[in-house]
Amino acid sequence: MKPRLIWAVTALAVATLGLSAPPAVTMAATAAATDYQAEDATVSQGVVESNHTGYTGTGFVNYDNLVGSYVEWTVTAPAGPADVTLRYANGTAATRPMDFTVNGQPGAVGITFPGTGAWTTWQTKTVRLQLVAGTNKIRARATSADGGPNADKLTVTPTTDDTTPPSAPGDLTASDVKSNAATFHWTAATDNVGVVRYEINRGGNVLKVVDGNTLSATVDTLTANTAYDISVGAFDAAGNASQQSNVVTFTTPGSGDTQPPTVPGNLHSTGVTANSVSLAWNASADNSGSIAGYDVYQGSTKVASTGSLTATVTGLTPNTEYTFTVKARDPDGNASAASNAVTVRTATTGAGGIPAYDKDIAKVDLGWSVAFLPDGSALVTERDRFEVLRVTAAGQKTTLGKVPGVVTTTGEGGLLGIALSPNFASDHWVYFYHTASGDNRIVRMKYENGQLGTTSSPVLTGLAKNRYHNGGRIAFGPDGKLYATVGDAKNSGNAQNKGSLNGKILRMNPDGSAPSDNPFYSTGGNARYVWSWGHRNPQGLAWDSRGQLWAAEFGENSQDELNLIQKGGNYGWPACEGTIGDCGGYIAPKRTWSTSQAGPSGIEIVNDWIYIAGVTGEQLWVTKINSAGTGVGTPQALFSGRWGRLRSITRTPDGALWLTSTNNDKNGGTPSTIDNVIVRLKFP
Repeated sequence: MKPRLIWAVTALAVATLGLSAPPAVTMAATAAATDYQAEDATVSQGVVESNHTGYTGTGFVNYDNLVGSYVEWTVTAPAGPADVTLRYANGTAATRPMDFTVNGQPGAVGITFPGTGAWTTWQTKTVRLQLVAGTNKIRARATSADGGPNADKLTVTPTTDDTTPPSAPGDLTASDVKSNAATFHWTAATDNVGVVRYEINRGGNVLKVVDGNTLSATVDTLTANTAYDISVGAFDAAGNASQQSNVVTFTTPGSGDTQPPTVPGNLHSTGVTANSVSLAWNASADNSGSIAGYDVYQGSTKVASTGSLTATVTGLTPNTEYTFTVKARDPDGNASAASNAVTVRTATTGAGGIPAYDKDIAKVDLGWSVAFLPDGSALVTERDRFEVLRVTAAGQKTTLGKVPGVVTTTGEGGLLGIALSPNFASDHWVYFYHTASGDNRIVRMKYENGQLGTTSSPVLTGLAKNRYHNGGRIAFGPDGKLYATVGDAKNSGNAQNKGSLNGKILRMNPDGSAPSDNPFYSTGGNARYVWSWGHRNPQGLAWDSRGQLWAAEFGENSQDELNLIQKGGNYGWPACEGTIGDCGGYIAPKRTWSTSQAGPSGIEIVNDWIYIAGVTGEQLWVTKINSAGTGVGTPQALFSGRWGRLRSITRTPDGALWLTSTNNDKNGGTPSTIDNVIVRLKFP
């Protein structure tokens, strides 16, 4: 088992946002500490010296000044967590970051060793690592060109595993809101051992990390004229995550900028079908440092708005010429001049794959997931109303009732995924994934004679919940097993801990038992259910014509992912986000997007075309699986900005697609307002 990463989210924030890692905190131990001298360890690209006083043993290790130099200690310990303390000296002004691995697997990443004032001044820093019973190889590897600090010894102290999370921080407020910055204050969280860091979040994404003694911070990476919803979470040294604080919402003011962006360049067509034209262009630049988006015009009519550099315009007439231009806009609303115009003729006959808008089906609150009944109507989950709707192909809506025990997280939790039993015609079971008072869980209810039952039966419980990262998609595979995507519940260490059900794709029998052919069944416990691991917040599940499972996953601050799932595969979170980070030894995604362009939630596969509903990017991504079934082509963005945040995409019994939106869903939604859509898409 790969060890739990204590500062994994922090480390990723360090890598992507230029933040400093929080200080390490030593927890109470229950076993004797053991010292291991650096001069007795395995040294790569370093030398043992004794020219600076104050060391213990017979000397210390002087790392070579380059990335990859390391000291590796062979340590004997019981299985479980241990506080690992490095005694070091750094006589320079350079902060020298290092990663710790255990038996070749990530343990703690991005740990910084700042200057100690002199090479004769020794200090310590402690990290929490998960060890196996018996022999462990603990490696401290330099990750900058300055190399590591001088290393004197490693002290290993086995500890009692702390499973109690901190309380939620309180009374979050925002002040001094500017076009690019705001200051936040909150009251301290409490913990049975101690809080080591706070994360300031926008939605489920980390904006800034501060240490556990800091109760205010200024975030200066905001964008003008942009709405924000901010909360704060607390973490202890064992990686336990609190629930989130209250949320503060605000919109940053304009910066007063009146200079428009540069003109988008090289607008060109990248693909044509009988009813669509795919376009791409070069990025604009702006004096503010950011582009708010691009607007695509068909003649004088705006037909798409997107944050990416591609768009596909649908609903066109075969064998017809169309002329397109693109304009860029900055956060203050200044628009560039139009790009070069490109004129494209649609094909005479359809090439398939690219759907067009057909018609509106119904208005709903937050239609999170759709499952079609044998009669062609569909069951739709309302995330924040906790209701199940029956919606006919003609758009008639009937409220069937509520799933009992559902609660909101005033964020991403509530009534989420839905799936019909493979034997629905005879057993009438409908499965739901929902947030409950103490966990996320999968339950099932009877649907018979047009009536939804009033009680639910648990299938699998104990999935950790949080305001963010609840996952929530469920689907039966070709093998008749139930699969579920489970987020890390804002505790990134869950993803690399097979003993946790979070940060995983799970596989189970319809009755909730674990199949004996699951990859870690023999391990026992929660690991019996794990199909794949190392996930942050996966939400999409679909199978291709070969029976291969594909999954879509929300990234942190850099890359969203489309993954081809392997039995027992590790997808790298939190050490690796997409293709960024320490990705060696993990399964790479088949496609990545910037987190501002996708936010992939539901996915569907039709004739080996993959359709991905983009929440953050507000567009439907379409791509074709290659002939070998090992990858995908260049994704095309459809309906950019047309319906807002797109949540689910589901094939209808007659071969079309239903697409749902979930706007105003960030803070528990607007269950008193029916303002989202279900639309039908058709193929040419």
